[in-house]
Amino acid sequence: MKKKYCIIAQMILLLWFFLDMIGIHFGDKCLVTRSYKEDGIFFLIYLIAVVLFIIEEKFGKWFVICWMSMWFVIQFLCHEWYTIFNSGFMGTLEGKIEYFSGTIQWLQIDGRYIPDVYHTILHILIIISLTVTIIYSAKSKKKG
Repeated sequence: MKKKYCIIAQMILLLWFFLDMIGIHFGDKCLVTRSYKEDGIFFLIYLIAVVLFIIEEKFGKWFVICWMSMWFVIQFLCHEWYTIFNSGFMGTLEGKIEYFSGTIQWLQIDGRYIPDVYHTILHILIIISLTVTIIYSAKSKKKG
């Protein structure tokens, strides 16, 4: 695995996450609302992690792996947990359904929360980037 594949994966994730900073709307539906006030610090930390990975790989790769791991756990608890268990501890199920009701959905089931298109793709990109970076780090450790 080459470092460039990690950087490509990180850049795609960074660009997708940037959509959360600016918001994307299509008529009365939105892919994601502008959430820089809520998520801006997460974006900046991830941006710093990616820059560290690029310029200071020895430390940066572990920082980016740790950050993405924590980020994925938070995303899982905020989204997939509600889908799997039909409840959660980060707000009510009804509040979660209402909050994301204006976003583009894969499907809607009354009384069930299913992550919207933006968050599903975000979670897939986090997993891909994290996996690629872990594989790269493990292989580069064996070489070094």
